[in-house]
Amino acid sequence: MTSSAHEASASALGYVFQAQLALLELLRGQEDRPDGAVSLELHDDVAWEANGRPVELLQVKHHIRSVRSLGDKDDDVWRTIQSWMDTHAPGDEYGPVLTLVTTQQARPGTAMAALKAPNPAPARALDLLIAAAQESKAKDTKDSRAAFLALPPAQRAVFVQRMRVIDGSPSIDDLDAQVRVKLRAALPDGHADSFMRQLWAWWYEQTVDMLQKRHTSVSVTRLMQRISRIRDDYTSDRLPTLVDREDFPQEAETELADACFVHQLRWVGAGRQLNKAMVDYYRAYTQTVAWLEDDLVDLDELARFEVNLADEWQREFDWMLDDLDEDATDREQEQAGKALLRKTLDQTRYRIREAYDEAFFSRGKHHELADRGRVGWHPDFEARVKNLIRAARA
Repeated sequence: MTSSAHEASASALGYVFQAQLALLELLRGQEDRPDGAVSLELHDDVAWEANGRPVELLQVKHHIRSVRSLGDKDDDVWRTIQSWMDTHAPGDEYGPVLTLVTTQQARPGTAMAALKAPNPAPARALDLLIAAAQESKAKDTKDSRAAFLALPPAQRAVFVQRMRVIDGSPSIDDLDAQVRVKLRAALPDGHADSFMRQLWAWWYEQTVDMLQKRHTSVSVTRLMQRISRIRDDYTSDRLPTLVDREDFPQEAETELADACFVHQLRWVGAGRQLNKAMVDYYRAYTQTVAWLEDDLVDLDELARFEVNLADEWQREFDWMLDDLDEDATDREQEQAGKALLRKTLDQTRYRIREAYDEAFFSRGKHHELADRGRVGWHPDFEARVKNLIRAARA
């Protein structure tokens, strides 16, 4: 791997780590900062807000499998100090707390070690940072060190007094486990992985929204509401929806173009519904697979649901045949089939779980049954399905 490729990979991991750490921060703050909110790349890498005002800025540093400790002359230290000097007045004693979060360990005897909780020693840290700034010969940090030394002594003292260091932070490989520890009371028995996939998916949506400035922060309250909502889907009468409409791949439309359920729709003149039907079919099928993989439903439960759908369809199909004249024209049969299709897909009497009311799943399962020839819309669908099968085998 080239050096530039390695640096790009490390940088990308750093951004992902930053986003994931923000979720962990929110969970950590639910007791101490129940009215707080966290932002990304607004005031700093990560920031705590209260009433829209930043109260703590977090500079986040992630290192891959690094065993090197953090010293006062390191680039991470002076890049962080430069960032804080650029964005907030160093001498503002009422300014936000300035926290460096790093996966490295602060080297004993350094300012970084002196700034660690629970007993930071800012006066000692100030002396050590001044010494490091004066002694270091690193070209990359020259301007940052000079700017720090140029601060008036009183401002410099206030600046360092606001600093904190959290070292030995869990790496990106360990963050999910740390989040699970914070969520242990909410995680559903036997379905923790499924729960976490939903939570992380939601959180990544929030990070994208924050980075694109669609909203500036996510509050502790909003996070806890989302966690509660996800948890509710794992009760006995509900199920989580794990597949979005946007998950329908473009190639699936081509693959499904000759499916039996698509022919069934065409036989009753429902051509405008083909794309929506394909999406519902794909989502319902993929959703079923996801539930089975996560042991959220079993085959017997799915079979009972399909039997109920087929039984209800059969009753309506028989009514349709009773209402049709024996010499009904092709057009009349098509219209009757379309009316049956519409009525059937609108029915919500039977659900796989009592409180699971996602309409796409029922519609998609009807299309799946139609694909197997168990249900149909055209009065003569059974003969037509047999012709399809014979043609496919020929």
